[in-house]
Amino acid sequence: MRVLIIGGGAAGMVAAWRAASAGHRVILLEANGKLGVKLRISGGGKCNITHDGPVKEVLGAFTKDQARFLRPSVHRFTNADVIALLRREGVETYTRDNGRVFPADRPGSAAAVVAAFQSLVERAGVDVRFRARVIEVEGRAPTLRGVHLEDGGRLEGDAVILACGGASYPETGTRGEALGWLKGLGVAVRPWFPALAPIPLKRPRPEWEGVALREGRLWLRAGAGGKRLADFAGDLVFTREGISGPAALELSQAAETARRSGAAWLGYASVPGTPEAVDLALQFEMKDNPQLKAVTWLKRVLPERLCEPLVVGSGMPAEQRLKDLPKAGRRAMVAAVTELPLGEPGSVNLARGEVAAGGLKLEGVDPQTMRVKGFDNLWACGEVLDLDGPVGGYNLQAAFSTGYVAGELG
Repeated sequence: MRVLIIGGGAAGMVAAWRAASAGHRVILLEANGKLGVKLRISGGGKCNITHDGPVKEVLGAFTKDQARFLRPSVHRFTNADVIALLRREGVETYTRDNGRVFPADRPGSAAAVVAAFQSLVERAGVDVRFRARVIEVEGRAPTLRGVHLEDGGRLEGDAVILACGGASYPETGTRGEALGWLKGLGVAVRPWFPALAPIPLKRPRPEWEGVALREGRLWLRAGAGGKRLADFAGDLVFTREGISGPAALELSQAAETARRSGAAWLGYASVPGTPEAVDLALQFEMKDNPQLKAVTWLKRVLPERLCEPLVVGSGMPAEQRLKDLPKAGRRAMVAAVTELPLGEPGSVNLARGEVAAGGLKLEGVDPQTMRVKGFDNLWACGEVLDLDGPVGGYNLQAAFSTGYVAGELG
């Protein structure tokens, strides 16, 4: 059987290797000049391959409907299988305390992961074609006939596997055009939506660029002082336009949803406990250590670069002592550590996300085979599916597992 695979990322390479290993004639169509472009920059360029732990824990990171869909494929090609496969290809891995699995630290570690999968693809006899951007799929339910390329070429195939990614980081070649093809075929899709992306702020703090807040919790509210909508425990880092880091990425989809509904507000809690409890502790400190500077008290919890601006921005002198701390100043200091006001989020950029939410609706795909329902020769895998797990290697594992199953052409 002649198999056309659109996209040479994580899912596409695994699908191509699996299909060719079963004896099929496979053509892998990659729009870029090399394979695994997005894989090379995952995990900040270090390539967070997968997440450690039992399959049940990996699936537990996804929403219930997504976990239910992924269960057959992740059991078929597990995180342990991925790690073992890479080890056989000469790529050693290590697991961080948070369960994230990376290739052993060395120059070009992410490239080594891509090279391992590319070697599997080439040894299996896959015909890899670079600069081969697909612009149209040909046919209609229940059978596709082939694809049309940007350069005017046309290829026929007995089977087509969509592994063309989502709509984030378009410079890596993922432009989200697959949703247009699928809609034209009558397949149900969910529009692309930002996920795992930095969050711009209406009032950014470029002077704090690079400052990190660690081991706290980012809160999303329905407006200043409003109902808490979502939260995530994790680090964040200030950027020139807003905030990034694990906590920001995790709440980006919820923040954009709240912003579009008309009421969104962000704050970061650096210490646990209620504002009332922290306020009481501060009052005791004022009695026991009245000469202590307000800036010094804040430095116990917050990065130094933030402390003086927060004190001065609250209407107090930089040398403010606790003994003369006004009530308004005390409230500002308590707020700074219990829920530092970050303010309203701006519009989250779909293109900057590590993944994009949306895609081919899961109910339109057979989770046992990855075959698109209503078709006898169309499969889909990876980010083109409506899957968006948290940071930590979960999305790459989903790509590997669904690519493996799609490549079986069941």
